[in-house]
Amino acid sequence: QEYLTETGGGSVQSGGSLRLSCVASGTIYKSYCFGWSRQVPGKEREGVAGIDIDGNTAYADAVKGRFTISQDRSKNTWYLEMNDLKPEDTAIYYCALDRTSFCSGVYYRTHGFSDFGVWGQGTQVAVSS
Repeated sequence: QEYLTETGGGSVQSGGSLRLSCVASGTIYKSYCFGWSRQVPGKEREGVAGIDIDGNTAYADAVKGRFTISQDRSKNTWYLEMNDLKPEDTAIYYCALDRTSFCSGVYYRTHGFSDFGVWGQGTQVAVSS
């Protein structure tokens, strides 16, 4: 079983930046992909970014050019650098794990992030205008 713990949420003004971190514990195989999702109350959770073992990345259109996902596989840790934040980025952000054998940055670009199957407890990000 895997356990994911996010840190780094908070409140910022529009145009500001935040960096989220996620640490995974338990049985973490190298083939797993890491990612981030977010959810606004009353709406479905949506994938934001994903990264595979080779460092190939994918992003939701709404965050391209502003968010950057990175990883340190030696520490089972991944990050989400969020720049130029907008009020519409306000949400609870969840780090995610994809255990499927076919996960990859290329797969996410063509199929989206629906295969994220494990999530952390979430961290709040609030962006004011």
